[in-house]
Amino acid sequence: MEKRYQVFVSSTYADLKDERQHVLQALMEMDCIPAGMELFPAADEEQWEFIKKIIDDCDYYLLIIGGRYGSVADEGISYTEKEFDYAVENGLKVVALIHEAPDEIPFGKSEQNPELREKLLGFKDKVMDGRLVRFWKNAEELPGLVALSLTKTIKMYPAIGWVRANNIASEDMLVEINNLRKENADLASAVTKLESQQKPTVDGIADIDSKLTIHGSYKTKQTGYSERKHDFEHTLSWRELFALISPYLVEHPSDSAVKLKIASTLKQIVVGGSLGYSITIDDQEFKTITIQLKAYGLVNTKYTQTTKGGMALFWYLTKTGEQLMIESRVVRDGA
Repeated sequence: MEKRYQVFVSSTYADLKDERQHVLQALMEMDCIPAGMELFPAADEEQWEFIKKIIDDCDYYLLIIGGRYGSVADEGISYTEKEFDYAVENGLKVVALIHEAPDEIPFGKSEQNPELREKLLGFKDKVMDGRLVRFWKNAEELPGLVALSLTKTIKMYPAIGWVRANNIASEDMLVEINNLRKENADLASAVTKLESQQKPTVDGIADIDSKLTIHGSYKTKQTGYSERKHDFEHTLSWRELFALISPYLVEHPSDSAVKLKIASTLKQIVVGGSLGYSITIDDQEFKTITIQLKAYGLVNTKYTQTTKGGMALFWYLTKTGEQLMIESRVVRDGA
């Protein structure tokens, strides 16, 4: 059956109107269904739930980054970055197009606020971390980059897509497929439940109240376009670490989201303040954290196909982990 893929186009709006038009035209010529800020140009918290529903219906996420960071949401990040984080957490494959010469962007289309410029640099680092991006210099280059990048992404990671109703299978076949889907979901749920109840047995494992030291780093913007790397470290117990991150695991975040949450939380404890970007922790230490929390029987991770057809590694709390989370974070009488 001939499919059409829905693509969410994310960017700042006022400074990239021409660029967005070129991208939307390219998507329509590829028989894709574009969706994005044209539907809701005035982003605010009230519209965020609607934006999430639109992203949920999309097969791929296309990001255009120019010289502005964009309007900032209550969480302290731009709506564009917020859309990116949501798309990644839900397993959508990302096609990222970043301006290759920020110094040449007209003054009126560049970020004037120093703090927002620093956030823009951090956002670019996040987008480029672990994925292939394309660089552009003028709007006329974008259609070719979109066609090349999206075609390759669709070929490597085919998504669900949309088909005309008169092209779908018969009603009886759809009922049979739906019954099989429900049966598969029930079996997957049973397997997950059994896995969550099984605590690995490891001889001589460190006590959960024993200490570990985590090393991290972040960057800040210096004079001009130079940057400076800062290191930090923090010592805490495994129990304390789990208490810090466990509430965020309820929503089954991706592996990269968990790493970023640990890094940003520890950086806030040690350094404080909101400045800084490219916040991370030592990757080998993060792998040890993953294995240790599994060995305690508190979490599980699973490399799973998402509802959008991609693959991603997600974290889950076990029943033991849920209980320890409640014991660690509940507010007790007289506290």
